[in-house]
Amino acid sequence: MDNEQPHQELVKCVVVGDTAVGKTRLICARACNKRVSLEQLLTTHVPTVWAIDQYRIYKDVLEQSWEVVDGVNVSLRLWDTFGDHEKDRRFAYGRSDVVLLCFSITNPVSLRNCQAMWYPEIRRFCPQTPVLLVGCKNDLRYMYRDDEYLRFFRDRSPFVRPTRKADLVMPDQARAVAKELGLTYYEASVLTHYGVNEVFENAIRAALICRKQQRFWMTNLKKVQRPLLQVPFCPPPPARLEVSMVSSLFEEHMGVLLTQQAHTDVVFVAGSVGFVAHRFLLAAASPSLHRLFCSADPVCELAAARSSSETSLASTFGESATGDFNDDTELLLIENNNKSNQRLWDLSKRRSSCQVFPSIHHQRVSINKELNHPAFQSIRIEQCNSREGRACTSAVQTVVTLTKLVSPLAMQQCLKFLYTGTIDTSKLSEIAEIRLAAEFMELPELLVFVTNIERCEEFLNAELKQQYRKAVRARLRSLCLSQGSFSDVKFKLEDGTIAAHKALLMARCDVMRAMFSGDFRESAAKVVEFPGVKEEPFSQLLHFLYTDECPPGLSKHRCVDLLELANRLCLPRLTSLVETKLVREMQKAVDAGSPEDITDTCLKLLEPCKLHNADQLADWCMNHLCTNYNKICKSLPKLLKALHPENQAYLSENRWPPVWYVKDYDYYQKCLFEREKEERPPMKTLKRSRHNSGCLCFTGKSRRDSDKPLVPSSI
Repeated sequence: MDNEQPHQELVKCVVVGDTAVGKTRLICARACNKRVSLEQLLTTHVPTVWAIDQYRIYKDVLEQSWEVVDGVNVSLRLWDTFGDHEKDRRFAYGRSDVVLLCFSITNPVSLRNCQAMWYPEIRRFCPQTPVLLVGCKNDLRYMYRDDEYLRFFRDRSPFVRPTRKADLVMPDQARAVAKELGLTYYEASVLTHYGVNEVFENAIRAALICRKQQRFWMTNLKKVQRPLLQVPFCPPPPARLEVSMVSSLFEEHMGVLLTQQAHTDVVFVAGSVGFVAHRFLLAAASPSLHRLFCSADPVCELAAARSSSETSLASTFGESATGDFNDDTELLLIENNNKSNQRLWDLSKRRSSCQVFPSIHHQRVSINKELNHPAFQSIRIEQCNSREGRACTSAVQTVVTLTKLVSPLAMQQCLKFLYTGTIDTSKLSEIAEIRLAAEFMELPELLVFVTNIERCEEFLNAELKQQYRKAVRARLRSLCLSQGSFSDVKFKLEDGTIAAHKALLMARCDVMRAMFSGDFRESAAKVVEFPGVKEEPFSQLLHFLYTDECPPGLSKHRCVDLLELANRLCLPRLTSLVETKLVREMQKAVDAGSPEDITDTCLKLLEPCKLHNADQLADWCMNHLCTNYNKICKSLPKLLKALHPENQAYLSENRWPPVWYVKDYDYYQKCLFEREKEERPPMKTLKRSRHNSGCLCFTGKSRRDSDKPLVPSSI
């Protein structure tokens, strides 16, 4: 009784229950008023004897025990007990004012023991003491699926298993036991601190009401209420899912495009060294090279026309199935070539080149254009003929001869910069040659890049790289995609035709690389058919391949075709870009307060996303549907029933709020209404008190007098 004040009510609260149900943790949470983390709860053990004599040792614990409940100053003394059934607890029960009978929500056996063992023991030693039934570890009712909680058990030991759903005690089950025993039921959680103070405040109320009945003359206990109803605990909604982005490989793919040299159509000759490249990429990277290639376009068109006419002429005069010509056809072709001042076809070599892998031969066009340029000496066109299996193909090759002002090493570094936006740092000894070549070839970005290196200001090149690469992607989109310049393949789709470039498709997509470089008929074809693909999603696909960006104008209502195409061509980054954009749009709509349209969209996107491996978008849709499950059941029952049975089962299992909370909240509302009805005085009593405010003999008179106005009496 030390430190007890004269106007305080001392309340002794005894906490009993099975071992490891959370009794000591509950006492610590109330006595110290401290929150603990999940890791502390799972790794730290608090011994049962913690609460014994703590009020005599620690001053802060004693101060926490002082509380005011319904206007009454109370000093709460908590008594912890052992959970072993064989222990003798009669000393703890002595002079107790209230008993908390605890069980674990994750252990149904502890609830059965409350009914079979603990309650009879309490009544044997405390027949008149009020008892409250308390369910501990309330948080595990929804956290048994938490990743952090499950990870702890995976890392700890395979023999220690986490809580499962079958282990949980639902509120209606515990309330049925409490009703059978005639007790009030509460729940508490040390992790979330839900119900901790509420349990002990209502325990104090139960003790003070019992004391008020025994000491009815005590005026300070008149305002004490009976134990209040506990508002059910609603678990937090599922956390928002963040979409992770697949890292970009666009720069690496541009390096692959430079080194593999597949489907090149331009050769730069510097001295005795030739460098092959791709016209479409160089035209997008440099306006000066674009003008150079455009000046040679009439020559290219003429060479292509001559090539097609010669091919048709050869087919007209009877090429056999094995690729052989008869003598008349050879003489006619020779005469035709002599008239056009071109070199003769080497037909004997053409016969010997009929193999599975291509054998390429060149035919120089007589048209050669000299240039008045400090870097470019001339440009000419060569016709390349090759045979892929039984398919005969021809392509136009542009040859650009450089002046002596551009060295081979400088040209190599220029091409590397045009493709990747950087140069080889091991070749900095020839930095003057690179700067000279950049100046003569009109490459301003490379000139600034080299100048920064010479001035030891390399840090400025980081921003320069980003700006240059952004500009190249923009020109690829406008020049190569929109205009189809320098394309070498066309895709025949269901509703149109789109031109593209084989080299870039092979560098950016593994499926395209296998199709265009293997022994497939598409490798030599000028027109490739894509069955089941429409023009809009394919153009969006090409936009990603050329710019590494999410296609503009993509909407949540028309994204399934693009996701299907990305899955078909094994493009995980495109899938993640589409997922990120759609999730941001839908989350923005949800935050703006219009989730109805988003819910309808999620129901329609869920199963197609799972089918096409858009797992992150499918998870977000599932998360949104679980959060709005009750609204879906009311507004969109047909779409919900149209889902796969596994998806329906998952939504029902992970719905928020869960079923047990909905039932518990309905029961709380019902009990609250009944309690308000009990505390509300009857209407007859109110009328009687209103009309019988005075003496019965003068009621009528007083009523009549009250209706008259007050007039001063005359003298």
